[in-house]
Amino acid sequence: MPKSTTSQHKRFIYDDGEDDSTTTTASVTPISPILSRRLQSARTSELSLRSRLPSRIHLDEHSSLLNHSDAAVRSYTSVPATPRARISRCHSSESIRTPRNHSRKASFSYRLANALGTERRRSLTGGTLEDSKASIFYDDRVWYDQFTSTDWVHDSIADAFRVKALRSRKDIRGRLWAFFDGAQGWILVAIIGGITAIIAYFVDVTETAIFDMKFGYCSAGWYFSRKKCCLDTVGPCTAWSSWSDVFQITTIDDIWINYISYIFLVVLLATTSSFLTLLTKTVVPSAMSLATLDENLGADSRRNHQHFDEEGRKRSLSPIQRVAEIERSPAMIYYSAAGSGVAEVKVILSGFVLHGYLGVKTLVVKTLALILSIASGLSLGKEGPYVHIATCAGNIACRLFSKYHHNDAKRREVLSASAASGVAVAFGAPIGGVLFSLEEVSYYFPPKTLFRTFFCCIVAALSLKFLNPYGTNKIVLFEVRYLTDWNFFEMTVFVLLGMLGGAAGALFIKASRVWAQTFRRIPIIKRWPVFEVMLVALITGIISFWNRHTRLAVTELLFELASPCKRNDVSWTGLCPDKDHIPDVIGHLCVAFLIKSFLTTITFGIKVPAGIYVPSMVVGGLLGRIVGHIVQYLALTFPDAAIFASCSKHGGLESCVVPGVYAMVAAGATMCGVTRLSVTLAVILFELTGSLDHVLPFSIAVLVSKWTADALEPLSIYDLLTDMNSYPFLDNKVRPVFTTELGDITPQVRKERVIDISNSPLVVAADLRRKLEYLHIAGEVDGGLPIVRNGILVGLIPAPDLEFALDKLDDEDDCLCLMASVLRWDDSEEEDELAENPTDFTPYIDPAPVALEIRSPMDLVYECFVKLGLRYICVLQDGHYAGLVHKKAFVKYIKELEERHEP
Repeated sequence: MPKSTTSQHKRFIYDDGEDDSTTTTASVTPISPILSRRLQSARTSELSLRSRLPSRIHLDEHSSLLNHSDAAVRSYTSVPATPRARISRCHSSESIRTPRNHSRKASFSYRLANALGTERRRSLTGGTLEDSKASIFYDDRVWYDQFTSTDWVHDSIADAFRVKALRSRKDIRGRLWAFFDGAQGWILVAIIGGITAIIAYFVDVTETAIFDMKFGYCSAGWYFSRKKCCLDTVGPCTAWSSWSDVFQITTIDDIWINYISYIFLVVLLATTSSFLTLLTKTVVPSAMSLATLDENLGADSRRNHQHFDEEGRKRSLSPIQRVAEIERSPAMIYYSAAGSGVAEVKVILSGFVLHGYLGVKTLVVKTLALILSIASGLSLGKEGPYVHIATCAGNIACRLFSKYHHNDAKRREVLSASAASGVAVAFGAPIGGVLFSLEEVSYYFPPKTLFRTFFCCIVAALSLKFLNPYGTNKIVLFEVRYLTDWNFFEMTVFVLLGMLGGAAGALFIKASRVWAQTFRRIPIIKRWPVFEVMLVALITGIISFWNRHTRLAVTELLFELASPCKRNDVSWTGLCPDKDHIPDVIGHLCVAFLIKSFLTTITFGIKVPAGIYVPSMVVGGLLGRIVGHIVQYLALTFPDAAIFASCSKHGGLESCVVPGVYAMVAAGATMCGVTRLSVTLAVILFELTGSLDHVLPFSIAVLVSKWTADALEPLSIYDLLTDMNSYPFLDNKVRPVFTTELGDITPQVRKERVIDISNSPLVVAADLRRKLEYLHIAGEVDGGLPIVRNGILVGLIPAPDLEFALDKLDDEDDCLCLMASVLRWDDSEEEDELAENPTDFTPYIDPAPVALEIRSPMDLVYECFVKLGLRYICVLQDGHYAGLVHKKAFVKYIKELEERHEP
């Protein structure tokens, strides 16, 4: 049990023991790229916005995800241009006389020196104190390291200073520049919407043509799809040739030639897609407590076995033991182009940094591999990967404007709009795309982002409408229209479909996890992911060829399942049978339902670009169509029953029951069970059907489905993937119930985790390097070192900024670093002596870190981390420093509470 508040006595007293069991998760991160950082002065004479724009450099997919090494921002600092001692602190540490730090705070001399220092600073900088404060946010700053979290507070303050400086220019040129600065966001989201539509058009047209090649080719043009090849043909299409017409073997029937050709091309296309996906291989060091980044549910959750023994008790590891265990752990390998990427986009938008995941290479490879994976006929969709691809396009487009390229918080606003445009082109639902970004992926969604996201989705939908990829003036293939209203007795069936869809979605999550944790842990499958893709493709080709419904593409099948029948369109083999042949159609649909359910389960998580949205809708559509035909058969068999009294007796086959509506209702319910989307899904279904009359059935089915799925499986498929990793991700949509206080999770203060300047403001650089390495061992590469004087917190230096400052020193062993401002009495310094001194670390220090009292309720801590986006919180007890709580430690604490089922 955690310690109570009363047991926290004098937390500011250092503990020199080796045991650090109360610290955060141990991990070591890669060294950040320091060599490319420019060295600029932290003190400037005047504020010039234009002169502070960074120079253009070459960027690729290995560049920083949300910032770069020449980013024009820097961490918090003390008052700029504080006069410093005229001494060299390198190579002369023996002769330096350090001042006594006795308190002069209440004396007249202190106030006089402070006033003189202020006047001198103003004269040297040539501007006001506010101007000099603003200048620090345009100097070079350390970029965000891999697998760290964003400093939202700093980025927000930096943008505020930028806007203030921009608006201070009252000339015509300044006003024009301010107007252009305000229009940059609209221009950028419009560009992203257009690019997303172009990519979607290219994928739709290309995959349709390649998909039909499994059945034959067009003699008029090999790149034509079957529909385009036979577009103007009346009667049998002579331009289309099946593979049995090409390979005429007298000893083998034509059906077997087509069957073998179909299997061969399915395996070939899927394997090629997998090889392309493997080009985005990324190795994560064992120091990072990550399990999977490409939807592998069979990956080991390292959080469980790293911190608990075989009997389930929490282990206590010293830093040396922790490093030894890290070195024994194997590195994690992931492929950024595999899967849909929705879970990772969600984590990135919450402030997590994944370099290269939204790069140019990932965009190109995933687009090409997605075409092949869809064309292979595997049970997967392109709608999920569209979200990742659109976000990649948005991330790359942000490089056009510096205010988005060099500010993480601003860039994430654009990425939210980009993800929404991916859903807009995937489902032809711009409003649904906005709600998807708001409900599913976005972590920070201010009102102005809502409007820009809506504009981006409209631009994407209009662009795709203009491009007309299917030649039908439809944005998506499975767009349908219902003309018959539903009857009141059908509401009971819609509720039943909601329950069945939610149960099917929850069972799919459990089945996928079981399959991944058994089959994918076979050594050969784990070592050679291409072999699994080939095996799944072989199974898909063997069992899906013989059933007409499983042989179709998932979008075509969903369109056929959801489409209403025409008045006189009666087919014994299709989905519009007469009364006598309805049982036969139900039998075919049952077989297709079982096959699709099995194939979707084993396909999710293979190393190809794959989405789960439409495949889950197809499984639900088959289930709904089965139920719809059953109800239709009962209505036709017992037309005089009281329950069917409201039905028309002479209106045709679908005058009473429209099975296509049941298919769409169940499709939405099943997708809700898998993804737990609610309002978004109801709006998407409405935009797909355009039927205002059926909004109520869609909404009720989604509600019932979510309740059912939450009861059977609390986590959605993407929440489960997020939960498997030690992401510093706090779900702002689900608030935990806390009964503890901040002191219960505050680790004891160790001398390795603080910088004590009680005796002198000068600290040996080698000692700072050791403290920094200690933070890296503890997995806090984005943490910080508090600065204390006589037990009082006087500042904090972030770990990335400390690393940046230390790497600029020539000899760390013989250098003393200034960690606090020193006031001098004489006023004889020359201006050139105030040039940048690499041993002065005061520009990197945050003089006012966020701090809470040790008795603060845990709800307040949660609000600070979620609403402010903090990376750490300093803890005080009776005004004295008592510890520091990192965001990762707080997330780990919440996960442990969930695992123990404690409130």
